[in-house]
Amino acid sequence: MVRIGAFICHCGTNIAQNVDVEALTEYAATLDDVVVSRDYKYMCSDVGATLIKDSIKEHDLDGVVIAACSPRMHEQTFRSVVEDGGVNPYRLEIANIREQCSWVHSDREKATEKAKDLVKSAVTKARLLEPLKPSYLRVTPEALVIGGGIAGIQASLDLANDGFRVHLVEKEPSIGGRMAQLDKTFPTLDCSSCILTPKMMEVGNHPNIELLDYSEVEGIEGSIGNYTVRIRRKPRFIEVDRCTGCGQCAEACRMKGRIPNEFDMGMGKRGATYMPFPQAVPLKYTIDPESCLFLRFGKCGDGPACEEACDADAIDFRQKEEVVERKVGAIIVATGYDLLAPEKVFEYGYTRSPDVITTLELERLISSSGPTRGKITKPSNGKTPESVTFILCIGSRDQTQCTWCCRVGCMTALKQAYLLKETLGEELKVNICFIDIRSFGKGYEEFYRKVRGLGVNFFQGRPSEVIDMGDHQQINVFETTTNKLLEINTDMVVLVPAIVPRADAGELTRLLHITQSQDGFFMEAHPKLRPVDTFVNGIFIAGCCQGPKDIQDTVSQASGAASRAATILSRDEMEIDPLIAAVDEEVCTGCGLCVDVCTYDARSINELLKVAEVDEGLCTGCGACIAACPSNAAIHRNFTKEQIMRMTEDLL
Repeated sequence: MVRIGAFICHCGTNIAQNVDVEALTEYAATLDDVVVSRDYKYMCSDVGATLIKDSIKEHDLDGVVIAACSPRMHEQTFRSVVEDGGVNPYRLEIANIREQCSWVHSDREKATEKAKDLVKSAVTKARLLEPLKPSYLRVTPEALVIGGGIAGIQASLDLANDGFRVHLVEKEPSIGGRMAQLDKTFPTLDCSSCILTPKMMEVGNHPNIELLDYSEVEGIEGSIGNYTVRIRRKPRFIEVDRCTGCGQCAEACRMKGRIPNEFDMGMGKRGATYMPFPQAVPLKYTIDPESCLFLRFGKCGDGPACEEACDADAIDFRQKEEVVERKVGAIIVATGYDLLAPEKVFEYGYTRSPDVITTLELERLISSSGPTRGKITKPSNGKTPESVTFILCIGSRDQTQCTWCCRVGCMTALKQAYLLKETLGEELKVNICFIDIRSFGKGYEEFYRKVRGLGVNFFQGRPSEVIDMGDHQQINVFETTTNKLLEINTDMVVLVPAIVPRADAGELTRLLHITQSQDGFFMEAHPKLRPVDTFVNGIFIAGCCQGPKDIQDTVSQASGAASRAATILSRDEMEIDPLIAAVDEEVCTGCGLCVDVCTYDARSINELLKVAEVDEGLCTGCGACIAACPSNAAIHRNFTKEQIMRMTEDLL
């Protein structure tokens, strides 16, 4: 005979408001094998936990049912409680009477009847639960960080300073990411490079960090604690150990000044031999194979000019791609974001006029290391603008483009308005067209008021279009505060585009087996309780790859991800949750259908035995293999078909 205890939570009034908890507790006591039934206002509190543990010992329980909130909230907490009381933690069943009952019903009588059914089916399952034990995997105390922006840099430094070996992979020739393109940061107007460059140099010189620049992850195998990562290293065609960063090769390049510079958003020019920006780490040059005459056509004048100019003899056109492998115990994804292509919002004239630019392009114009060395001029004629108009939410909060807020657009426009006034003088006319100003962070509202005090004009309304009038731009906007249709004539228009997932996010999703939310950003396991975890154990996310955020929140989340990764790397071995799939080898025919449907690569066919087998480190217990198996050989521990059928019969 199984001895089961039933414990009903009021959850304050979250459950008790629509469910008669006292009646439910009395009903649970009448169910077969239930020897004790208790209720308490907050079962997840210390008092509630003590109540459960004392009841286990007093009534010699070997199974526990807790009727409370979703198991996603407190299942781990309650498992620890029942284990402390002396019951196997996997002989716990939770009946969700909050989200699936109280919160979705207003009829108290009917909600109580439904709660009774949920508790009854939970007790039925509890009778059939088996005591399970976790398995263990050895942990490789090294980490992989994908992405060398400020999030990847912060996460790498935190782990490296804790004594763990870190492999930082960055696809560009230098780390730094989007933050390296900024001139100043809001709301303090600190120099972006002054903050970022010391951290970049620390990464480049840290003994615990291997910087794999100009590289991309192309394959990942294994599971939490033991990942094997394949990394494709692209050739620079320059010997990094020999290159002194003198720049003679770039000066001699016959393509110098002919190729749009990606770092300057195409507003400046570079050669085929280039360095992304003056503070690059590593401070080494790269030859672009797409634009190098010698690499494309096998001929560059009488010989490669860069090779002749290099006194260090660092040029090497024989370099090839190579694939290296690294073994790590945890992975942090910090791949950043893209900006919505402004040409997608056709009515704002980005493709029709060079004087319609984006905030990131203006950022490069403002920067002293940018294409104009900080001189702000109209791209069309090189003259100093007398008026500049910002249009916020380009594609953001829009049902046809991006439904979400980019979070940084308002403050970016305010910062740039301040810098324009500071650089070009108070006589410069600055307009901001907005839906509403969102200045949510510490010091942000004060900065907003400061900019308003500079005489910046604010128009609440989304412009209908931007018309190129030749010498100026005409903007038509319905101003909702005054209820008037206004015509704004301005020299330059600055668009504030939405933050969107990177174009290669889908490919990384496939490699890592992590998930994307509806908006395309990488999805966290729980928005509040596990905001940096993914659904794949051992893989964490940080920064704007998880969703739009500012630098402060990005750095905080990166440190959080590093802390979560350290909880794995600091162990000699990792506990694996036993609530995963298994195989009944006596029934399995080795058909391979379960292998095909497993999105986590957790299943394979044992060629010797001709049966399926499960990699316990990779299996997440999603149940896809159980649904696909035609011979009922796939089993989910403690979610067996017998248990599910018995629960269903009770409900019906």
